[in-house]
Amino acid sequence: MSVPKKSTLSTLIQILHIISDTILEFILGWILGVKRHVSAPQNKDYEELLSSSAVELASLIRERKLQSYDLVKAYYENLLVNRDLNAVVDGPFIEAIEEAKLIDERFKNGDITDEELKKKPFLGVPFTTKDSTEVEGKLHTLGLVSRRNERGSKDAECVRLMKEAGAILLATSNVPEVNKWIETRNMLIGQTKNPYDYRRSVGGSSGGEATLISACCTAFGLGTDIGGSIRIPAFNCGIFGHKPTKGVVNMRGCTFRSGDEENTMVAAGPMARYADDLLELMKVLTEQKMVKELQLEETINLKSLQYFYIPCNNMIQCNPIGKDEQNLMMKVCEHFTNLSGSDVKLATLPHLDMTGKMWRYWMTQEPANFNKLLGNGEALNPFIELFKKLFGRSDFTMAAIYSLLDALLPPENEYKIREATRMCKKALDDLLRDNGVLFFHSSPRTAPFHYYPLVKFTDFSYFSIFNVLHVPVTQVPMGLDSRGMPMGIQVVASEMNDRLCLHVAKELERKFGGWVKPYK
Repeated sequence: MSVPKKSTLSTLIQILHIISDTILEFILGWILGVKRHVSAPQNKDYEELLSSSAVELASLIRERKLQSYDLVKAYYENLLVNRDLNAVVDGPFIEAIEEAKLIDERFKNGDITDEELKKKPFLGVPFTTKDSTEVEGKLHTLGLVSRRNERGSKDAECVRLMKEAGAILLATSNVPEVNKWIETRNMLIGQTKNPYDYRRSVGGSSGGEATLISACCTAFGLGTDIGGSIRIPAFNCGIFGHKPTKGVVNMRGCTFRSGDEENTMVAAGPMARYADDLLELMKVLTEQKMVKELQLEETINLKSLQYFYIPCNNMIQCNPIGKDEQNLMMKVCEHFTNLSGSDVKLATLPHLDMTGKMWRYWMTQEPANFNKLLGNGEALNPFIELFKKLFGRSDFTMAAIYSLLDALLPPENEYKIREATRMCKKALDDLLRDNGVLFFHSSPRTAPFHYYPLVKFTDFSYFSIFNVLHVPVTQVPMGLDSRGMPMGIQVVASEMNDRLCLHVAKELERKFGGWVKPYK
Protein backbone atom coordinates (compact mmCIF):
# COMPACT_ATOMS: atom_id res chain seq x y z
CA MET A 1 0.00 0.00 0.00
CA SER A 2 1.67 3.20 -1.19
CA VAL A 3 1.07 6.70 0.17
CA PRO A 4 1.04 9.72 -2.17
CA LYS A 5 3.66 12.41 -1.64
CA LYS A 6 2.60 15.76 -0.16
CA SER A 7 3.57 19.23 -1.30
CA THR A 8 5.07 21.76 1.10
CA LEU A 9 1.86 23.84 1.01
CA SER A 10 -0.25 20.76 1.71
CA THR A 11 1.97 19.87 4.65
CA LEU A 12 1.69 23.40 6.07
CA ILE A 13 -2.11 23.35 5.77
CA GLN A 14 -2.24 19.98 7.51
CA ILE A 15 -0.14 21.34 10.37
CA LEU A 16 -2.59 24.25 10.73
CA HIS A 17 -5.47 21.76 10.83
CA ILE A 18 -3.74 19.75 13.54
CA ILE A 19 -3.09 22.87 15.63
CA SER A 20 -6.68 24.16 15.31
CA ASP A 21 -8.04 20.68 16.01
CA THR A 22 -5.92 20.40 19.17
CA ILE A 23 -7.06 23.82 20.39
CA LEU A 24 -10.73 23.04 19.75
CA GLU A 25 -10.47 19.67 21.48
CA PHE A 26 -8.84 21.26 24.52
CA ILE A 27 -11.35 24.11 24.83
CA LEU A 28 -14.45 22.01 24.24
CA GLY A 29 -13.16 19.21 26.45
CA TRP A 30 -12.63 21.70 29.26
CA ILE A 31 -16.10 23.21 28.80
CA LEU A 32 -17.95 19.90 28.48
CA GLY A 33 -16.24 18.28 31.45
CA VAL A 34 -15.63 14.67 32.39
CA LYS A 35 -16.29 11.76 30.04
CA ARG A 36 -19.42 9.70 30.76
CA HIS A 37 -20.94 6.87 28.75
CA VAL A 38 -24.27 5.07 28.67
CA SER A 39 -24.92 2.53 31.41
CA ALA A 40 -25.47 -1.17 30.80
CA PRO A 41 -29.04 -2.51 30.96
CA GLN A 42 -30.17 -2.51 34.59
CA ASN A 43 -31.67 -5.95 34.19
CA LYS A 44 -28.63 -8.16 33.57
CA ASP A 45 -30.87 -10.96 32.28
CA TYR A 46 -31.78 -8.69 29.37
CA GLU A 47 -28.26 -7.70 28.35
CA GLU A 48 -27.52 -10.51 25.89
CA LEU A 49 -31.05 -10.34 24.51
CA LEU A 50 -30.93 -6.59 23.90
CA SER A 51 -27.57 -6.74 22.14
CA SER A 52 -28.58 -9.55 19.75
CA SER A 53 -29.13 -9.00 16.04
CA ALA A 54 -32.60 -8.33 14.69
CA VAL A 55 -32.33 -11.40 12.45
CA GLU A 56 -31.49 -13.60 15.44
CA LEU A 57 -34.32 -12.15 17.53
CA ALA A 58 -36.83 -12.71 14.71
CA SER A 59 -35.65 -16.32 14.41
CA LEU A 60 -36.07 -16.90 18.16
CA ILE A 61 -39.63 -15.56 18.02
CA ARG A 62 -40.50 -17.73 15.00
CA GLU A 63 -39.11 -20.80 16.77
CA ARG A 64 -41.12 -19.96 19.90
CA LYS A 65 -37.92 -19.71 21.96
CA LEU A 66 -38.66 -16.06 22.74
CA GLN A 67 -41.90 -14.18 23.25
CA SER A 68 -42.31 -10.88 21.46
CA TYR A 69 -43.76 -9.40 24.67
CA ASP A 70 -40.57 -10.17 26.63
CA LEU A 71 -38.42 -8.65 23.89
CA VAL A 72 -40.45 -5.47 23.47
CA LYS A 73 -40.74 -5.05 27.23
CA ALA A 74 -36.95 -5.39 27.60
CA TYR A 75 -36.28 -2.66 25.02
CA TYR A 76 -39.09 -0.54 26.49
CA GLU A 77 -37.49 -0.68 29.94
CA ASN A 78 -33.99 -0.04 28.62
CA LEU A 79 -35.23 3.20 27.07
CA LEU A 80 -34.86 4.63 30.57
CA VAL A 81 -31.32 5.56 29.49
CA ASN A 82 -32.92 8.11 27.18
CA ARG A 83 -32.97 10.40 30.21
CA ASP A 84 -29.25 10.82 29.54
CA LEU A 85 -29.11 10.26 25.78
CA ASN A 86 -32.03 12.57 24.90
CA ALA A 87 -32.67 10.71 21.66
CA VAL A 88 -36.45 10.05 21.74
CA VAL A 89 -39.02 12.46 20.34
CA ASP A 90 -42.16 10.35 20.75
CA GLY A 91 -42.49 7.12 22.72
CA PRO A 92 -41.85 4.55 23.90
CA PHE A 93 -45.31 3.53 22.77
CA ILE A 94 -47.34 1.42 25.18
CA GLU A 95 -49.25 0.01 22.22
CA ALA A 96 -46.01 -1.68 21.13
CA ILE A 97 -46.26 -3.93 24.17
CA GLU A 98 -49.94 -4.59 23.43
CA GLU A 99 -49.09 -5.48 19.83
CA ALA A 100 -46.42 -7.89 21.05
CA LYS A 101 -48.96 -9.57 23.35
CA LEU A 102 -51.31 -10.14 20.43
CA ILE A 103 -48.53 -11.73 18.38
CA ASP A 104 -47.70 -14.12 21.23
CA GLU A 105 -51.38 -14.96 21.63
CA ARG A 106 -51.65 -15.77 17.93
CA PHE A 107 -48.61 -18.04 18.17
CA LYS A 108 -50.13 -19.75 21.20
CA ASN A 109 -53.42 -20.35 19.36
CA GLY A 110 -51.69 -21.59 16.22
CA ASP A 111 -53.10 -18.73 14.14
CA ILE A 112 -49.82 -17.81 12.44
CA THR A 113 -49.12 -19.85 9.31
CA ASP A 114 -45.80 -20.60 7.67
CA GLU A 115 -46.92 -18.50 4.73
CA GLU A 116 -47.46 -15.49 7.00
CA LEU A 117 -44.05 -15.99 8.59
CA LYS A 118 -42.45 -15.86 5.15
CA LYS A 119 -44.16 -12.54 4.49
CA LYS A 120 -43.25 -11.22 7.95
CA PRO A 121 -39.53 -11.93 8.48
CA PHE A 122 -39.31 -9.47 11.41
CA LEU A 123 -42.51 -10.48 13.17
CA GLY A 124 -42.49 -9.28 16.77
CA VAL A 125 -39.17 -7.37 16.59
CA PRO A 126 -39.22 -3.71 17.73
CA PHE A 127 -37.69 -0.88 15.68
CA THR A 128 -37.47 2.91 15.67
CA THR A 129 -37.40 5.58 13.00
CA LYS A 130 -36.32 9.21 12.84
CA ASP A 131 -38.90 11.87 13.58
CA SER A 132 -38.66 13.36 10.08
CA THR A 133 -40.01 10.10 8.62
CA GLU A 134 -43.79 10.18 8.93
CA VAL A 135 -45.61 7.78 11.24
CA GLU A 136 -49.39 7.83 11.43
CA GLY A 137 -50.61 9.46 14.62
CA LYS A 138 -47.12 10.12 16.01
CA LEU A 139 -45.24 13.39 16.43
CA HIS A 140 -43.74 14.63 13.18
CA THR A 141 -41.81 17.72 14.24
CA LEU A 142 -38.65 17.69 12.07
CA GLY A 143 -37.00 19.28 15.11
CA LEU A 144 -38.98 22.52 14.72
CA VAL A 145 -40.56 24.47 17.56
CA SER A 146 -43.30 25.52 15.12
CA ARG A 147 -44.23 21.85 14.64
CA ARG A 148 -44.13 20.78 18.28
CA ASN A 149 -47.70 19.41 18.12
CA GLU A 150 -47.82 18.20 14.52
CA ARG A 151 -48.58 14.50 13.96
CA GLY A 152 -48.26 12.25 10.93
CA SER A 153 -51.34 11.47 8.86
CA LYS A 154 -50.06 8.17 7.42
CA ASP A 155 -46.98 5.96 7.55
CA ALA A 156 -44.05 6.69 5.28
CA GLU A 157 -43.52 3.91 2.76
CA CYS A 158 -40.43 2.51 4.52
CA VAL A 159 -42.31 2.45 7.84
CA ARG A 160 -45.30 0.76 6.19
CA LEU A 161 -43.05 -1.91 4.70
CA MET A 162 -41.41 -2.64 8.06
CA LYS A 163 -44.77 -2.91 9.79
CA GLU A 164 -45.98 -5.15 6.97
CA ALA A 165 -42.91 -7.31 7.63
CA GLY A 166 -44.14 -7.75 11.23
CA ALA A 167 -41.83 -5.28 12.98
CA ILE A 168 -43.24 -3.23 15.87
CA LEU A 169 -42.60 0.52 16.08
CA LEU A 170 -41.30 1.40 19.54
CA ALA A 171 -40.42 5.12 19.32
CA THR A 172 -39.35 7.96 17.04
CA SER A 173 -35.97 9.65 17.36
CA ASN A 174 -34.40 13.09 17.38
CA VAL A 175 -33.08 14.98 14.33
CA PRO A 176 -31.52 18.38 13.62
CA GLU A 177 -33.92 20.92 12.14
CA VAL A 178 -35.27 19.51 8.83
CA ASN A 179 -32.30 17.08 8.84
CA LYS A 180 -29.86 19.67 7.54
CA TRP A 181 -26.90 19.44 9.88
CA ILE A 182 -24.17 17.00 10.88
CA GLU A 183 -25.08 17.09 14.57
CA THR A 184 -28.39 16.20 16.22
CA ARG A 185 -29.56 19.24 18.13
CA ASN A 186 -32.64 21.46 17.94
CA MET A 187 -34.49 23.98 20.09
CA LEU A 188 -37.43 21.62 20.66
CA ILE A 189 -35.86 18.43 22.05
CA GLY A 190 -32.30 19.61 22.62
CA GLN A 191 -29.02 17.82 22.04
CA THR A 192 -28.66 14.06 21.62
CA LYS A 193 -25.60 12.47 23.27
CA ASN A 194 -23.17 9.85 22.07
CA PRO A 195 -23.45 6.61 24.07
CA TYR A 196 -19.64 6.19 24.11
CA ASP A 197 -19.01 9.69 25.45
CA TYR A 198 -21.82 12.09 26.29
CA ARG A 199 -19.56 15.02 25.39
CA ARG A 200 -19.25 13.94 21.77
CA SER A 201 -21.45 14.32 18.73
CA VAL A 202 -23.77 11.58 17.49
CA GLY A 203 -23.65 13.11 14.01
CA GLY A 204 -26.69 13.93 11.94
CA SER A 205 -29.23 13.79 10.75
CA SER A 206 -30.16 10.25 11.84
CA GLY A 207 -28.35 10.84 15.13
CA GLY A 208 -31.20 9.83 17.43
CA GLU A 209 -31.49 6.52 15.58
CA ALA A 210 -27.78 5.76 15.79
CA THR A 211 -27.48 6.37 19.52
CA LEU A 212 -30.62 4.33 20.33
CA ILE A 213 -29.38 1.39 18.27
CA SER A 214 -25.87 1.47 19.69
CA ALA A 215 -27.16 1.80 23.27
CA CYS A 216 -29.41 -1.28 22.78
CA CYS A 217 -32.67 0.68 23.03
CA THR A 218 -34.03 -0.77 19.79
CA ALA A 219 -33.29 -3.75 17.55
CA PHE A 220 -32.72 -1.64 14.42
CA GLY A 221 -33.73 1.66 12.84
CA LEU A 222 -34.56 3.50 9.64
CA GLY A 223 -32.59 6.52 8.47
CA THR A 224 -32.35 8.85 5.50
CA ASP A 225 -29.20 10.14 3.84
CA ILE A 226 -28.71 13.23 1.66
CA GLY A 227 -25.12 14.08 2.60
CA GLY A 228 -24.12 11.31 5.02
CA SER A 229 -27.17 11.42 7.30
CA ILE A 230 -27.20 7.63 7.81
CA ARG A 231 -23.46 7.07 7.68
CA ILE A 232 -22.18 9.96 9.83
CA PRO A 233 -24.29 8.93 12.86
CA ALA A 234 -23.55 5.25 12.21
CA PHE A 235 -19.84 6.08 12.20
CA ASN A 236 -19.96 8.28 15.30
CA CYS A 237 -22.00 5.73 17.24
CA GLY A 238 -20.21 2.59 16.06
CA ILE A 239 -22.97 0.79 14.14
CA PHE A 240 -23.70 -0.29 10.57
CA GLY A 241 -25.64 1.90 8.14
CA HIS A 242 -26.40 1.49 4.46
CA LYS A 243 -27.16 4.23 1.95
CA PRO A 244 -28.74 2.38 -0.97
CA THR A 245 -28.53 3.10 -4.65
CA LYS A 246 -30.77 6.06 -5.42
CA GLY A 247 -34.37 5.05 -6.03
CA VAL A 248 -34.40 1.47 -4.76
CA VAL A 249 -36.12 2.46 -1.49
CA ASN A 250 -39.24 4.57 -1.93
CA MET A 251 -38.90 7.95 -0.18
CA ARG A 252 -42.61 8.71 0.21
CA GLY A 253 -43.24 10.24 3.62
CA CYS A 254 -39.60 10.98 4.39
CA THR A 255 -39.28 14.73 5.07
CA PHE A 256 -42.41 15.41 3.00
CA ARG A 257 -41.12 13.55 -0.06
CA SER A 258 -43.70 12.17 -2.48
CA GLY A 259 -41.56 9.23 -3.56
CA ASP A 260 -41.74 10.34 -7.20
CA GLU A 261 -38.71 12.66 -7.12
CA GLU A 262 -36.14 11.85 -9.79
CA ASN A 263 -33.42 14.48 -9.36
CA THR A 264 -32.43 13.95 -5.74
CA MET A 265 -29.44 12.74 -3.76
CA VAL A 266 -31.49 11.46 -0.83
CA ALA A 267 -31.99 7.79 0.03
CA ALA A 268 -33.63 5.90 2.87
CA GLY A 269 -31.92 2.89 4.38
CA PRO A 270 -31.39 0.59 7.37
CA MET A 271 -29.22 1.10 10.46
CA ALA A 272 -28.27 -1.77 12.77
CA ARG A 273 -25.68 -3.25 15.11
CA TYR A 274 -24.94 -6.17 12.77
CA ALA A 275 -24.17 -6.52 9.07
CA ASP A 276 -26.56 -9.47 8.65
CA ASP A 277 -29.45 -7.21 9.60
CA LEU A 278 -28.69 -4.71 6.83
CA LEU A 279 -29.00 -7.33 4.11
CA GLU A 280 -32.29 -8.74 5.41
CA LEU A 281 -33.73 -5.27 6.02
CA MET A 282 -32.85 -4.21 2.49
CA LYS A 283 -34.89 -7.15 1.20
CA VAL A 284 -37.90 -5.70 3.01
CA LEU A 285 -37.30 -2.04 2.11
CA THR A 286 -36.34 -2.46 -1.54
CA GLU A 287 -38.89 -1.84 -4.26
CA GLN A 288 -40.09 -5.30 -5.31
CA LYS A 289 -39.44 -4.66 -8.99
CA MET A 290 -35.77 -4.13 -8.13
CA VAL A 291 -35.22 -7.11 -5.80
CA LYS A 292 -34.13 -9.37 -8.65
CA GLU A 293 -32.09 -6.63 -10.30
CA LEU A 294 -30.20 -6.00 -7.05
CA GLN A 295 -29.66 -9.77 -6.65
CA LEU A 296 -29.92 -9.48 -2.88
CA GLU A 297 -30.62 -13.21 -2.60
CA GLU A 298 -27.44 -14.13 -4.48
CA THR A 299 -24.26 -15.26 -2.73
CA ILE A 300 -20.99 -13.44 -3.40
CA ASN A 301 -17.56 -14.91 -4.01
CA LEU A 302 -15.46 -12.28 -2.24
CA LYS A 303 -12.26 -13.72 -3.72
CA SER A 304 -13.43 -12.85 -7.23
CA LEU A 305 -13.99 -9.15 -6.56
CA GLN A 306 -11.55 -6.35 -7.31
CA TYR A 307 -10.65 -4.06 -4.41
CA PHE A 308 -9.51 -0.44 -4.43
CA TYR A 309 -8.77 2.26 -1.89
CA ILE A 310 -8.37 6.03 -1.91
CA PRO A 311 -6.21 7.46 0.93
CA CYS A 312 -7.84 10.93 1.11
CA ASN A 313 -10.10 13.30 -0.81
CA ASN A 314 -7.45 16.05 -1.25
CA MET A 315 -9.77 18.75 0.07
CA ILE A 316 -7.57 21.29 1.84
CA GLN A 317 -10.58 22.29 3.95
CA CYS A 318 -10.71 18.84 5.56
CA ASN A 319 -8.61 17.61 8.46
CA PRO A 320 -5.68 15.34 7.53
CA ILE A 321 -6.34 11.63 7.92
CA GLY A 322 -5.32 10.57 11.43
CA LYS A 323 -2.69 7.92 12.10
CA ASP A 324 -5.23 5.51 13.60
CA GLU A 325 -7.36 5.88 10.47
CA GLN A 326 -4.35 5.38 8.19
CA ASN A 327 -3.41 2.21 10.08
CA LEU A 328 -6.98 0.98 9.85
CA MET A 329 -7.02 1.40 6.07
CA MET A 330 -3.72 -0.47 5.88
CA LYS A 331 -5.18 -3.39 7.87
CA VAL A 332 -8.26 -3.51 5.66
CA CYS A 333 -6.15 -3.53 2.50
CA GLU A 334 -3.87 -6.24 3.88
CA HIS A 335 -6.82 -8.44 4.77
CA PHE A 336 -8.46 -8.21 1.36
CA THR A 337 -5.13 -8.65 -0.39
CA ASN A 338 -4.73 -11.94 1.47
CA LEU A 339 -8.36 -12.89 0.86
CA SER A 340 -8.41 -12.20 -2.88
CA GLY A 341 -4.83 -13.08 -3.69
CA SER A 342 -4.25 -9.76 -5.46
CA ASP A 343 -3.35 -6.29 -4.25
CA VAL A 344 -5.93 -3.79 -3.15
CA LYS A 345 -5.13 -1.12 -5.71
CA LEU A 346 -4.56 2.56 -5.06
CA ALA A 347 -7.18 4.55 -6.98
CA THR A 348 -7.90 8.18 -7.77
CA LEU A 349 -11.02 10.03 -8.85
CA PRO A 350 -10.92 13.36 -10.72
CA HIS A 351 -12.13 16.45 -8.86
CA LEU A 352 -12.46 14.84 -5.44
CA ASP A 353 -10.99 18.06 -4.10
CA MET A 354 -14.20 19.75 -5.30
CA THR A 355 -16.48 17.49 -3.25
CA GLY A 356 -17.70 20.32 -1.02
CA LYS A 357 -18.56 22.50 -4.00
CA MET A 358 -20.25 19.64 -5.85
CA TRP A 359 -22.48 18.75 -2.90
CA ARG A 360 -23.34 22.40 -2.26
CA TYR A 361 -24.38 22.86 -5.89
CA TRP A 362 -26.47 19.69 -6.09
CA MET A 363 -28.26 20.65 -2.88
CA THR A 364 -29.56 23.69 -4.75
CA GLN A 365 -31.04 21.29 -7.33
CA GLU A 366 -33.03 19.35 -4.74
CA PRO A 367 -36.84 19.55 -5.06
CA ALA A 368 -37.14 20.59 -1.40
CA ASN A 369 -36.86 24.26 -0.40
CA PHE A 370 -34.94 24.03 2.88
CA ASN A 371 -35.60 27.64 3.82
CA LYS A 372 -39.36 27.03 3.69
CA LEU A 373 -38.97 23.69 5.42
CA LEU A 374 -37.29 25.47 8.33
CA GLY A 375 -40.03 28.06 8.35
CA ASN A 376 -42.72 25.34 8.27
CA GLY A 377 -43.94 26.67 4.93
CA GLU A 378 -42.87 30.30 5.31
CA ALA A 379 -39.64 31.82 3.98
CA LEU A 380 -37.25 32.96 6.72
CA ASN A 381 -34.97 35.99 6.77
CA PRO A 382 -31.53 34.77 7.92
CA PHE A 383 -30.46 38.19 9.23
CA ILE A 384 -33.55 38.52 11.38
CA GLU A 385 -33.01 35.02 12.75
CA LEU A 386 -29.33 35.77 13.44
CA PHE A 387 -30.29 38.98 15.26
CA LYS A 388 -32.88 37.10 17.34
CA LYS A 389 -30.28 34.41 18.09
CA LEU A 390 -27.88 36.99 19.54
CA PHE A 391 -30.55 37.85 22.09
CA GLY A 392 -31.61 34.26 22.76
CA ARG A 393 -35.00 34.71 21.08
CA SER A 394 -34.65 32.51 17.99
CA ASP A 395 -36.47 29.21 17.58
CA PHE A 396 -33.52 27.86 15.59
CA THR A 397 -30.05 26.56 16.35
CA MET A 398 -26.96 28.33 15.05
CA ALA A 399 -26.47 25.43 12.64
CA ALA A 400 -29.87 26.08 11.05
CA ILE A 401 -29.07 29.77 10.71
CA TYR A 402 -25.77 28.80 9.08
CA SER A 403 -27.69 26.96 6.36
CA LEU A 404 -29.87 30.03 5.76
CA LEU A 405 -26.82 32.30 5.47
CA ASP A 406 -25.06 29.84 3.13
CA ALA A 407 -27.85 30.31 0.59
CA LEU A 408 -26.88 34.01 0.36
CA LEU A 409 -23.30 33.24 -0.72
CA PRO A 410 -22.40 33.32 -4.42
CA PRO A 411 -23.61 30.18 -6.24
CA GLU A 412 -21.21 27.60 -7.62
CA ASN A 413 -20.28 27.63 -11.30
CA GLU A 414 -22.96 25.37 -12.81
CA TYR A 415 -21.05 24.24 -15.89
CA LYS A 416 -17.87 23.58 -13.95
CA ILE A 417 -19.65 21.57 -11.25
CA ARG A 418 -21.74 19.51 -13.65
CA GLU A 419 -18.65 18.66 -15.67
CA ALA A 420 -16.66 17.76 -12.55
CA THR A 421 -19.52 15.54 -11.36
CA ARG A 422 -19.79 13.82 -14.74
CA MET A 423 -16.06 13.09 -14.86
CA CYS A 424 -15.93 11.85 -11.27
CA LYS A 425 -18.97 9.62 -11.79
CA LYS A 426 -17.61 8.16 -15.02
CA ALA A 427 -14.23 7.45 -13.44
CA LEU A 428 -15.88 5.65 -10.50
CA ASP A 429 -18.11 3.59 -12.79
CA ASP A 430 -15.15 2.65 -15.00
CA LEU A 431 -13.14 1.70 -11.93
CA LEU A 432 -15.69 -0.46 -10.13
CA ARG A 433 -17.90 -1.79 -12.92
CA ASP A 434 -20.02 -4.68 -11.57
CA ASN A 435 -17.34 -6.49 -9.57
CA GLY A 436 -15.35 -3.76 -7.81
CA VAL A 437 -15.41 -2.40 -4.27
CA LEU A 438 -13.82 0.82 -3.03
CA PHE A 439 -12.62 1.36 0.55
CA PHE A 440 -12.93 5.00 1.56
CA HIS A 441 -12.31 6.69 4.89
CA SER A 442 -15.44 7.57 6.85
CA SER A 443 -13.79 10.65 8.30
CA PRO A 444 -10.29 11.94 8.99
CA ARG A 445 -11.00 11.58 12.75
CA THR A 446 -13.47 9.98 15.12
CA ALA A 447 -16.51 11.74 16.63
CA PRO A 448 -15.68 15.31 17.72
CA PHE A 449 -17.01 17.13 20.75
CA HIS A 450 -20.43 18.78 20.53
CA TYR A 451 -20.29 22.15 18.70
CA TYR A 452 -16.96 21.32 17.01
CA PRO A 453 -18.67 21.21 13.56
CA LEU A 454 -19.81 24.82 14.00
CA VAL A 455 -16.15 25.75 13.55
CA LYS A 456 -14.88 22.90 11.37
CA PHE A 457 -17.55 21.06 9.41
CA THR A 458 -16.08 20.08 6.04
CA ASP A 459 -14.98 16.57 7.07
CA PHE A 460 -18.49 15.39 6.19
CA SER A 461 -17.36 15.64 2.54
CA TYR A 462 -15.95 12.14 2.95
CA PHE A 463 -19.58 11.01 3.11
CA SER A 464 -21.36 13.48 0.81
CA ILE A 465 -19.40 12.64 -2.34
CA PHE A 466 -21.33 9.38 -2.67
CA ASN A 467 -24.66 11.19 -2.49
CA VAL A 468 -23.45 13.34 -5.38
CA LEU A 469 -22.50 10.18 -7.32
CA HIS A 470 -25.71 8.27 -6.37
CA VAL A 471 -23.87 5.04 -5.53
CA PRO A 472 -24.51 2.59 -2.67
CA VAL A 473 -22.31 2.78 0.43
CA THR A 474 -22.17 0.78 3.63
CA GLN A 475 -20.74 2.33 6.79
CA VAL A 476 -18.89 -0.36 8.78
CA PRO A 477 -17.83 -0.07 12.45
CA MET A 478 -14.18 -1.05 12.98
CA GLY A 479 -13.49 -1.06 16.73
CA LEU A 480 -12.51 1.83 18.98
CA ASP A 481 -9.63 4.30 18.89
CA SER A 482 -7.33 5.23 21.78
CA ARG A 483 -10.03 7.59 23.16
CA GLY A 484 -12.62 4.83 23.20
CA MET A 485 -14.55 6.26 20.25
CA PRO A 486 -15.81 4.20 17.29
CA MET A 487 -13.73 3.94 14.15
CA GLY A 488 -15.12 2.95 10.78
CA ILE A 489 -14.76 2.67 7.05
CA GLN A 490 -17.01 3.10 4.03
CA VAL A 491 -17.51 0.32 1.47
CA VAL A 492 -18.57 1.64 -1.93
CA ALA A 493 -19.85 -0.10 -5.07
CA SER A 494 -21.34 1.02 -8.38
CA GLU A 495 -25.06 1.63 -8.81
CA MET A 496 -27.36 -1.37 -8.22
CA ASN A 497 -24.48 -3.34 -6.66
CA ASP A 498 -25.57 -2.80 -3.07
CA ARG A 499 -25.07 -6.52 -2.38
CA LEU A 500 -21.30 -6.12 -2.86
CA CYS A 501 -21.16 -3.44 -0.14
CA LEU A 502 -23.28 -5.55 2.22
CA HIS A 503 -21.31 -8.78 1.80
CA VAL A 504 -17.94 -7.04 2.13
CA ALA A 505 -19.31 -5.38 5.29
CA LYS A 506 -20.10 -8.84 6.69
CA GLU A 507 -16.53 -9.95 6.01
CA LEU A 508 -15.13 -6.86 7.72
CA GLU A 509 -17.35 -7.59 10.72
CA ARG A 510 -16.14 -11.20 10.80
CA LYS A 511 -12.49 -10.16 10.70
CA PHE A 512 -12.49 -7.00 12.82
CA GLY A 513 -15.41 -7.50 15.19
CA GLY A 514 -17.93 -4.82 14.17
CA TRP A 515 -20.04 -3.08 16.81
CA VAL A 516 -18.52 -2.73 20.29
CA LYS A 517 -20.84 -2.25 23.28
CA PRO A 518 -20.71 1.37 24.50
CA TYR A 519 -21.00 0.34 28.14
CA LYS A 520 -18.56 -1.57 30.34
